[in-house]
Amino acid sequence: MLSGRMGSWASVRCVELGVELPYGRGHVTLDVDLPNLTVVSSKPRPPLSDPLSSLAESLKRPLSSPPLSDLCRGAESVLVIVPDKTRAFPFRLVLPEVLRAVKSASPQASTRVLVATGLHRPHGSEELEELVGREVASEYEVVSHDAEDEGLLADTGRRTSWGTPVVVNRGVLESDLVVALGLIEPHFFAGYSGGRKSLLPGVAGRDAILANHGFRMIGHPKARYGCLSGNPIHEDMVEFMRMTRLDFIVNVTLNERKEVTGVFCGDPVEAHLAGVRFLESYVRVPVRGRADVVIVTNGGYPLDRDLYQAVKGIATGELVVREGGAIVVLAECVDGLGGHEEFHELFVGARSPEEVLERIRRREPVKDQWQAQILARVLARARVVVVTDMSHSVVEDMLMTPASSVEEALEEAARLAGRDLRSARVVAVPEGPYVIPELAG
Repeated sequence: MLSGRMGSWASVRCVELGVELPYGRGHVTLDVDLPNLTVVSSKPRPPLSDPLSSLAESLKRPLSSPPLSDLCRGAESVLVIVPDKTRAFPFRLVLPEVLRAVKSASPQASTRVLVATGLHRPHGSEELEELVGREVASEYEVVSHDAEDEGLLADTGRRTSWGTPVVVNRGVLESDLVVALGLIEPHFFAGYSGGRKSLLPGVAGRDAILANHGFRMIGHPKARYGCLSGNPIHEDMVEFMRMTRLDFIVNVTLNERKEVTGVFCGDPVEAHLAGVRFLESYVRVPVRGRADVVIVTNGGYPLDRDLYQAVKGIATGELVVREGGAIVVLAECVDGLGGHEEFHELFVGARSPEEVLERIRRREPVKDQWQAQILARVLARARVVVVTDMSHSVVEDMLMTPASSVEEALEEAARLAGRDLRSARVVAVPEGPYVIPELAG
């Protein structure tokens, strides 16, 4: 019988396979007898044999762009934008090499590192050092973006064709060269991460992020995993990027073991699209028919640090769960809500997901409304059971059912879906939001 890991549809007995589900920094082994189980995994992606050499080569021979060294020459100020702590970006590999390349080409330049937090909580000094490493933190100015600090922002007075105000971190407009580091992976409403997302939402102002992530934009049928063409959120991000400044990107792809599989440097549009094309051949996986119960993770640490981020895994489950079915998501949530209280407040006291959606329509713009909107959309279709270490009462506030083990969660999910667990059609997606299960046939 073919394995789902080869990207084809398969049904396997869980007790024979011992499916490992990422949870925090470790795994939970799914060891329940499920006769009608389909395991969905990305196709094998071998890691680069020498990722550092591949990175150095890509910096010298980028896509649709002069080499980074050429762009650096004559620059007096360089801004290097990096992802925040929730991303599994290989900082220790990529960031020092990029900084060395900048320094070698332009030793006189003042170089700053800016962490693209979007509307997430700005990082403290200890978090910044943990993120970039002590050596980088001691040699360079490393700062966290704050989308709500007007003193850090520059308003261009312009708007995109989608109505998004072009407000961005002042450093983007004041630097001679802007370089962004990022991770290309499936994204639940931007299609794919990386590239233009380093600017919007990464280092944009609050009002810009709220507009780009607005109710109408999130509700668009093409604002989904794996979709770029016709996706208004993606197109708005690209337009915002062109109206501000991003000169060069260094984007990578990873496999399920978080090993680097590809490096894509160069023009922010062309290099990003090259990375997307490379990744798509691995992460789009056909699934035959919808499931009564979907078991999904948030990819483990660091993406499962909080419940806010766990919506990404839940949205993956939405792709293949039937109407009235149930989704089991494993997310450790060591940071609880991760500072996203508005996300929680949009649900508190609501009696149905439809009521949450109406609250958002009535109150917008509200910080974190997009995450609440997507979760409510999923809950209007299926029930959700969360295996987590965080407060169960908070999970219940969010109209979901908490569980302390995957076995407990599966029994509850089958009950909520109105099926006996042994006869239920179950789909497991161990990689969570890092794979795109697609209905086939």
